[in-house]
Amino acid sequence: MRSIRRPVLAAAALSAVVALTATGCGPDSGSTDAKPTQSAQDTSGGGDFKIPKDIQDKLKEHGIDLDKWKNGEWKNWDKDKWLREAGQFINPIIKDFWNPDKIGKAKPPQDNTRPGDVSEDQGKTDPEPSAVPAKAVATPYDETAPGIGLLAFSTPEGDARCSATVVKDPAHPGKSNLVWTAAHCVHAGKNGGWYRNLIFVPSFNKTGGTADKIKDKPFEERVPKGKWWADDLATSKEWIKDGGAVPGVPMAPYDFALMHVKPEENTGGKSLEEIAGGAYQVNFNAPPIGKIPSLTAQGYPAEAPFDGASQQQCTDKPTRLSMDAKKPTMYRIGCTMTGGSSGGPWFAKGPDGKPQLISNMSMGPRPAKWAAGPHLGPEAKAIFTAMSQKWANK
Repeated sequence: MRSIRRPVLAAAALSAVVALTATGCGPDSGSTDAKPTQSAQDTSGGGDFKIPKDIQDKLKEHGIDLDKWKNGEWKNWDKDKWLREAGQFINPIIKDFWNPDKIGKAKPPQDNTRPGDVSEDQGKTDPEPSAVPAKAVATPYDETAPGIGLLAFSTPEGDARCSATVVKDPAHPGKSNLVWTAAHCVHAGKNGGWYRNLIFVPSFNKTGGTADKIKDKPFEERVPKGKWWADDLATSKEWIKDGGAVPGVPMAPYDFALMHVKPEENTGGKSLEEIAGGAYQVNFNAPPIGKIPSLTAQGYPAEAPFDGASQQQCTDKPTRLSMDAKKPTMYRIGCTMTGGSSGGPWFAKGPDGKPQLISNMSMGPRPAKWAAGPHLGPEAKAIFTAMSQKWANK
């Protein structure tokens, strides 16, 4: 049975047929007693809860009261309240909603899924690769893997997490605020909409270690580069239309997403790329899979034997996995990274020897033996170009 790696929660087991790689914290109210300050001018997100005018308008358009949103209305996942279309994403900052302890308390669910089986796949699928044991990334991450971090978000089942990466923005050289991840980490697919309270934490828990020690680490090590809230999101129309749980597995070739972010705290005008210390070129024209000598996948797996506190990586020669002969063939590598690594970058060396992002962690079986990621072609390039151009003069 194939399994696309779906957000998993600490306090509730998943369906026995789905295994997505976002790992989750236990459900949390996220509400506060403070009343929001509605400001059309100050959009920094620092200090009081402030919502830009355009987001205020979007909220009102859908009958959402700002005070109620601040105090827990964001937990209303009713069909009429769950925004799903491409231009409907809203994510007003709730200051200190994500504190270091809350982010770090993700626990894997019970594992009731079954091993993967791709024998029924059509198209060009190579033999299943041998498992490649994941290895710990050297620390500190802000020096060895700058720009890679943790993505936290709220779902109807509770708070969850994935992995994500800062990517270069041609409209803002050296000053990018763009983050790449997986579609299933930001949007529920066919039967739902955009997730909420999405933040990116570059170099999360930068010195590594284990989860039982993370609570004793200083704030600066767990959230060393701040918390960056998504203020714009885009994913493939294919995922929005038909993605999701088991029926959406064939949409895995379109399991990619791009975020534009802003800081929760004032950074003195510095961009995410400047604060994080790095960003990666996205290659939308990667060579055929057979001509790529190796791929390296990185992320924060949190299901056993991992605990989400440290960044891991797998390197292998990619092979082909076809979900549908009419859809793009995916990259597949041997890899034992588990839940939590979804959305994490897949790198190949560019002509200059530097890593280029050519895919992201999307799916794999349980127990983890291999992983697959989408080919980033015209569909991915289109959302990237549109996002870059939209924010070019902002």
